[in-house]
Amino acid sequence: MSTTTAPTEIGPKVYETWRATSLGVVTEAIEQRVILDLIGNVEGARVLDAGCGDGVLVCELASHGAEATGIDPDPAMLAAARARTDKAGVVATFRDGRVERLPFPDASFDVVAAITVLCFVGDASGAVREMARVLRPGGRLVLGELGRLSLWAMSRRLRGWFGAATWKAARFRTAGELRALAEQAGLSVTVTRGAVFYPPIGICARALAPHDPWLGRFTTFGAAFIALSAVPMPDRAGR
Repeated sequence: MSTTTAPTEIGPKVYETWRATSLGVVTEAIEQRVILDLIGNVEGARVLDAGCGDGVLVCELASHGAEATGIDPDPAMLAAARARTDKAGVVATFRDGRVERLPFPDASFDVVAAITVLCFVGDASGAVREMARVLRPGGRLVLGELGRLSLWAMSRRLRGWFGAATWKAARFRTAGELRALAEQAGLSVTVTRGAVFYPPIGICARALAPHDPWLGRFTTFGAAFIALSAVPMPDRAGR
C-alpha cells in the first residue's frame, strides 16, 4: 500500500504493526498470492510497482528474477524498501515519484502493478493512463484495490467518519469501477479476482482463509480486496 497525499501518509511502522498481527499475517498472504498469480512469471521481465510502499512486492519480484523497480512519493517508505531488498540480498531500483506522473518513457515495462494505491489518488483515471503509457505492447497491468462492498470497507468508513484521516480520504471501488478505469486507459481486462471474504477478525481469518481462493474465482461481492489483470487493447498494441 502507498499514499500520494499528505492526509493519507502511512509510515513503515504502520505496516510492521499490521503484519505482526494474526489477522495481518493471514490477510497479507492471501492478497500477495492473488497478485503474484495475476502477475505470473517475471524472470527477466521489467516490472514496475507503482506505489511500492515499503517494498514487499518489489522484493518478492526481484527474488524471482525480475528487473524490479519501485516508485513512491514517501522518503520513509523508500528507505524501508531499500533496507528490505538489501537485507534480502536482491537487486531492485527505487525512485521518488507519483503514480499520476511516472518518470519513465513510454513502453518501459513488461508488467506494471499498483496495489492499494488508487484508493488514495485524487486522479485515479489519470494514474491508470500513466501506468498504461509506460506498459509495453503485449505487457500486463495488475491492479489490486480495497473493495467497496465489504465489512472491511464499512469499518474503514466508520473510522474515517470518526476522524481517521487516512480512511476519510480513501475511496473504495467495485470490480466494475476498476474495470472501467482500465478500459478508459485503453486496456482490456482479462482476469478479475476477489479475496479476503472474512470479516476483519483474526479468528475468522484463520478459519475461513482456506476457502478464499475458491470464492475469489466466482465473485467479488463481499471481497475486501479486488484484483484484476489487463492488457493493451489490440489497436494500442499494434496488432
